Amino acid sequence: MAQRPSVRGVADVVALIDGLGKISGRAQVIWFLVFGGLFLDAYSNAALSAGLGPMTSQMELTSTQVSILTATAPALAIVFNPLGGWLATRIGRVPPLLIAKVFAIAGGLLAAFASGFTVVWLGRVLVGVAYGVDFAVAMALLAEYTPAKLGGRLNLWQAVWYVATTSNLALALLFFNLDVGADIWRWSVGSAAVVAVALLLSQALMLKESPTWLAGRGRLDESVASLDRIYGIKAIAGTPDAVTRAAADAPAIGFRQAGLLFKGEYLPRTILSSVISLGQSMQYFAVGWYLPLISLAIFGESFEKATVGSMVFNAFGIAGGLLSAYFGRRLGLRLSSAAGFAGVFVALVAMGLTFGKVPTVVAFLLPVLFILCHSAGPGANGKSIAALSYSSDVRALGTGVTGMVGSFGSVAGLYVFPQIKESLGLADTFLVLSVVPLIGLITCLLIRWDPTKAASPDQVTGRNSDTAAALSVTAR
Repeated sequence: MAQRPSVRGVADVVALIDGLGKISGRAQVIWFLVFGGLFLDAYSNAALSAGLGPMTSQMELTSTQVSILTATAPALAIVFNPLGGWLATRIGRVPPLLIAKVFAIAGGLLAAFASGFTVVWLGRVLVGVAYGVDFAVAMALLAEYTPAKLGGRLNLWQAVWYVATTSNLALALLFFNLDVGADIWRWSVGSAAVVAVALLLSQALMLKESPTWLAGRGRLDESVASLDRIYGIKAIAGTPDAVTRAAADAPAIGFRQAGLLFKGEYLPRTILSSVISLGQSMQYFAVGWYLPLISLAIFGESFEKATVGSMVFNAFGIAGGLLSAYFGRRLGLRLSSAAGFAGVFVALVAMGLTFGKVPTVVAFLLPVLFILCHSAGPGANGKSIAALSYSSDVRALGTGVTGMVGSFGSVAGLYVFPQIKESLGLADTFLVLSVVPLIGLITCLLIRWDPTKAASPDQVTGRNSDTAAALSVTAR
């Protein structure tokens, strides 16, 4: 009988997971259940946009109220991304994910049965809390569930995002054909609550705590039990090594220790992941603001044609999201981000120079090029590169901070560029916006860090001990 491997700390857990050739069986189900939370985040956002027109008419909303509703979730994510990361560092990865689903259920139901703007907005506040917490924690947990050689799979979240958006649009079309009238938006946001209930029950039953996080807390017996339940890896808890003892004795990481992300070898990683996250969110939400207008111009003025048109654009986002996993594996996250930024830059310059001057088919193909390059490159990598760049003790905090920076980009895309459009016009707005992917491209070329081309941060000699020492100094 083969001797069971001994787990003495995080490095041993990471080595056992990295030694797996694939993710299968129960581990595969658990992996996709975590992705289900990201599906819900995108679905909840799409639920509002799909029914925003009928909601505006029914409630007689002002343009200011519409802007507040659309920006509430990303604005709250600025606060709750790092808060979710902090919570996941303190109490584990799974509890915050379940808490987020409770907020999503409450937010969806509150909005669906709202009688006025204030109640709808409160519902969006709860959805924003769920979105902020879930996204930061889910990416960290996925990184810890995934063998290093399969790290490119994290990029599939981008395809999941577009699948969720398309699903909600398709459901909105179904509700429209069922003749629900102006209440179509209630069905749309209410369906997000149903999805959240299904996910809450499934995740509560199936998810197991990250073995890496447990080992980092010195809970080796629970860590090996989790390895067995998720992957079927039979290991035994050994005597904690020096790194594990130091980490277990160190004070819990909190916001005071966020400075670790901006020191030493973590500094360029934080800059790179933050610039990619900021750039991709800013360009997506800025151009995404105008895609419905392009869809109306191409496919017609009716609700059905405009919805189908939006689904066509999202189909290219799904394709790009699926390709992102391939490009991330072949090129690495840094170079695939650089290539994507370059493609988006070309698309935006072309859109700015040719807007209103080219045939409809060209006007259609340029946004398609934008979506493909965005979703196949920086759109996916902004989250993945952060999740893979930090050791487990600061990973959730790192993904939270990067998510917070990305949320600033979302708010800027939704508010700043519409204002530029008012003063410069749509064509010049695209030209101004092209600066964003250009900065992203330059950053990717200058900072040469790529987690898919380097050893796991948890296996680098001295990393955890250095962090523990830094924490001890900080606590004094």
